[in-house]
Order: sequence, then structure tokens, then C-alpha cells
Amino acid sequence: MTTPIQYQGNTAVITGAASGIGTGLARQAAKLGMRLVLADVNADALHAFAATLDAETLAVPTDVTQPESVQALADKAWDRFGGVTLLFNNAGLMATGFSWEITPERYDRCMGVNFGGVLNGIRSFVPRMLKDGKPGRIVNTASIGGFLPSPLMSPYSASKFAVVALSESLWGELRMLQSTIGVHLLAPGPVQSGIFNDPFGDAGNNPATQQFVQLMRDTLTQNGMTPDEMARRAFAGIDAGSYWLFPHPEHLFPALEKRVAAILNEQDPPSFP
Repeated sequence: MTTPIQYQGNTAVITGAASGIGTGLARQAAKLGMRLVLADVNADALHAFAATLDAETLAVPTDVTQPESVQALADKAWDRFGGVTLLFNNAGLMATGFSWEITPERYDRCMGVNFGGVLNGIRSFVPRMLKDGKPGRIVNTASIGGFLPSPLMSPYSASKFAVVALSESLWGELRMLQSTIGVHLLAPGPVQSGIFNDPFGDAGNNPATQQFVQLMRDTLTQNGMTPDEMARRAFAGIDAGSYWLFPHPEHLFPALEKRVAAILNEQDPPSFP
């Protein structure tokens, strides 16, 4: 059982804080009385959002793909608040198109943010949290896309699968050390956000890609969970000490059962709609 933590008066760091899931996590942490260190590559949006929160907040423009930028984020968190209790490695973006049409730069950027950002967060924060020796939590944002790959978004699928693997490795490593730091994997389904606002790069002229992106936008608009409800469910799972944080089990479990059955029976992957 993960060591319980106290929210009131402690510090949460949230990357990708200026939009989507990050805003919900920040508002929920503020409601629980936490001090906030908010990070995002969009400095203007970050500062504007931070100003809306009723909490002691430090906004730090950060490019999570750059180790030195994330290290500077950790430095500022410890300098301002003296420690970190909750780290949400949450920053993410989308890249769509046929795998062979997505430019190397676009592919690498998606992998760098979605996976590299999590790894850089672990490298910069975990050693200090271990040294402090206090109860804490690392929450890595993957996706149901980290269990169910999709055509036309292979960089996203690959990066989120990698986050699932990295998070389980980290969980095992901290257990080996009998650490008071726990790990959670956050794997949401559709959440209202702008992740599909600019997913194309050089692969957006393909009609199949355009149709797919419009379908995903409609899905998020019509059926997406609000960031605040997603955050409420995530924190409920953290409180319960659950490693797996699945805000949308109804979207994941039936399809995952089919996928696992296909693997075990050495069948072709289940058909996509």
C-alpha cells in the first residue's frame, strides 16, 4: 500500500498545465489546498491560467523535451517551496497522418514531449524527492491510446505505450528501494481539450487524415469528459492508492479484452472502425 500523503500546504508540480487535462489537475489541486508549480511551453497561456487560480502559484514556462528546462523547473520548485509532494508529468501533444508521411521533425517532437517529457520529469524530480525522504507521488499521463494503438496517430500511440512501460519500471524501482514515493499511471479516454487543434504538420493534406481528425474533434466535443471531472476521478484514485488511474474504464476495458485475446490466440489485431 502506498504511503498516504497530505495535500493541504504541500506542493504539486504540473506540466502541460495551461490547457486540457492540466487545467483540471491544477484546479483540483488548488481546491485541496496545495501550492502549485505550473509548467507549460506556452508562456502567455500559462501565466493567464495561473492568474485564475485561488492558490499560491508559481508559473514556470518550460519545454519538457529539454532536460535543462525541466531541471530549471525543479530548481525553482525547491527554491520557492522547499519540496514537491505531487509531480504530474502531463504535457502531451498529437501528431496524425500515415506513418510514412509524418515528417521526422513532427514524429520526434511528439515522442519528445509525450515520452521524453515524462522521462525528463523523472530524472529531475525523483532524486530530490528520494533525498527528502517524504511521502510523495509521481503521476504519469499516458492514455487509453497507450493500450490500444490506432492508425493515423502512430507517434501518439507509440509514445503513450512507452509511458506505460516506463511508469511500470519506475514503480518497480521505487518498490525495490522501499521508497515512500508512489507511482500512478493516468490513462484517460476522451477529455475536452485542444489536442486535435493542430495535429497535422506536413501530413494533413490526406483526406483520410482530415476525416479522422474531424471525427476525433467531434468525439471530444460531444462525448469528452471535462478536465475537472477527469481530475476529480484521478485524485480519487490517488487517494485510494491505486496504481492504475482509469477515468474512462468503459472506453478501455472491452477493447482491451479483445486485444489481449487476439495476442494470446496469435490472431490479427482487432479491426478498427
